[in-house]
Amino acid sequence: MNHPSYRAGIIGLGFIGAGDQVSGDRLGQRVEDLDGTHREALSKHPRVQLVAGSSRDAGRRERFAQTTNAQAYTEWRAMLVHEKLDIVGVASFAPSHAELVVACAESGVRAIFCEKPIATRMVDAERMIAACRQAGSLLVINHNRRFHLHFRELQRRIAAGELGELTGVWLQWGTGRLGNVGSHFIDAAMMLTGRDVCAVSATLDQTGRPDCRGSEFCDPGGWVMLRFDGGLIGHVHAPDNPTGPAVIAVQGTLGRACVSGGVAEIETWIGGRHVLATPSAAAGSSMDQAVREIVGWLDNGTPVCCAADESLRTLEVIVACHASHARQAAWIELPLINADRDREVQSG
Repeated sequence: MNHPSYRAGIIGLGFIGAGDQVSGDRLGQRVEDLDGTHREALSKHPRVQLVAGSSRDAGRRERFAQTTNAQAYTEWRAMLVHEKLDIVGVASFAPSHAELVVACAESGVRAIFCEKPIATRMVDAERMIAACRQAGSLLVINHNRRFHLHFRELQRRIAAGELGELTGVWLQWGTGRLGNVGSHFIDAAMMLTGRDVCAVSATLDQTGRPDCRGSEFCDPGGWVMLRFDGGLIGHVHAPDNPTGPAVIAVQGTLGRACVSGGVAEIETWIGGRHVLATPSAAAGSSMDQAVREIVGWLDNGTPVCCAADESLRTLEVIVACHASHARQAAWIELPLINADRDREVQSG
C-alpha cells in the first residue's frame, strides 16, 4: 500500500525546535547533547516534508531557512493559514502551548508534537486535550523517555516481574526546574512503574537560581516524596544547584533498574548486573521514534505509545508539589480540587 507524504511545520525555531545553537548558547546547552530536535526528526523521516517554520526572531528564521530551504514565517498564524500542514511541532515556551495547540487543531492540523510540559496550568492542558479530541487531531507531548528504547525495555522487564514487587523509586537531577526538567523524570517514573502518583509532599528550593529561559519564569527545584498507587513511595532529590548525576532508579524485592549517564542497567540480587545494549544508530533519537509513530498513526491509526492525558497527570503532580510547599510540605492528594487546580507553574 502506497502512503502519502506529510507536510510539516514548526512553531518556535530555537534550541529544541530548530536545533539552533545560537539559542542554545544563551541557555548554556549544546544541541549535540539533545536526544533529537523537531527540525532533525521531521527532516529525517523519508515521508515527511518539512515545509515551514515560524519565529519572531529574525536570526532564527534566517538560520532555519538556510538549513532547511523551508519557508520561514514571522507569524505562526500566517503559517497555519498559508500552509496546509499535516504535522506541526510546537517548540515554544510552555505558557504559549495551549493557544498554539488549540489553533493548530482548529485549523485542521492532524498531528501536533508539542514540547513538555504540556502547559503551565491544568485548565490549559485540559483545553488542549479537548480541542484535539474534538478535531480528531493527535496530540503527542515530547516526554522523550517514553520513546527511548532503553526506557521501553526497562518498562517491559519491570512489567514482566524481573524486579519482583516494587519497593521504591529514586529520581535525582541537579538543575532544579521541577516543571520543565522534572516533568521528564516524574513522567518516566510513572511509565516505568506503570503506576500513577496519588499524593505528594514537597519542599521547593528557595535558592532563587535565575531561570535560563528568562526572568519571567520561576521554576524551582526541590525535594519531594511521591506516593504511587498501591502505596509505592518515590523520592525526588532535585535542588537548584548540581549535587550529583541525573538518576532514575526503580527498586524491587528481586533487583533494581537504573538509568544514569546514558547507561541503562538491571541488577538482580541473584543474577548480577546487566547493562542494556546501546541502541543502534539506525534507531535514531527518541524524537525520531516519536515521528515514526506519528506517521504510523497518520497512515492507519496505529496507536502512539502515550496519550496526552498522561502528560496532564504529570503536570498535576508538579502543581501538587507547589500546593504542598505552600502548606509546609503537607501531603496533597490527587486529583487536585478547588483552588489548587488553578495554580500555575511558571515553567519555560
